[in-house]
Amino acid sequence: MTESESAPGQAGAVGAIAREVEEFVASGGWGQPPQLFALVPTADLLAQQPELADQLDPESTLTPVAQDSLPDDDLAEALARIAWPEAVHGCALAQEIIVLPPDAEDELPDVDEATGVSPSDVERLKQAAAGHPRRTEARLVAAVLRDGPAACVMRLRGIRTQPEDDSEPTEEIVEHPELAPNLVDALRATLLP
Repeated sequence: MTESESAPGQAGAVGAIAREVEEFVASGGWGQPPQLFALVPTADLLAQQPELADQLDPESTLTPVAQDSLPDDDLAEALARIAWPEAVHGCALAQEIIVLPPDAEDELPDVDEATGVSPSDVERLKQAAAGHPRRTEARLVAAVLRDGPAACVMRLRGIRTQPEDDSEPTEEIVEHPELAPNLVDALRATLLP
């Protein structure tokens, strides 16, 4: 099989893993810290720990394995310190974020990017986004393979189909490989030799 023939299969597999991770994290509810998962070959995991046979799908090529909690400091810095062994074929990260409509950017505090974005600038932007009247809470999952595609899944919380709708807000799932290009790049960097 050539690389181009395996790419669609890999894209489908990493998409399925991103959805699986999101569903697992969603089962714990909202208000969770970022969670990191190693993507390891299911066959290798079963060979090392046969007692997991009842808990794993032997048909799945890869299995997400939850890792220890990430440090409470900056997520980008925490990811920059991670290096996976060769046995890990990919990784996934789930995190809760605030999503604003594109036109809301003009309503956020100004930041002088020429002098660099300081930690206090980041904090001001986070507070402004969290307090914005048109914000939407979301859970974002990005999954990447060492030598393959990436997938992103986002669960939007409390969506109303019409702004004046009185019905209960619903959750919406959005899936696209380029929802979070910076996060995908940061996860790919953890897989470099």
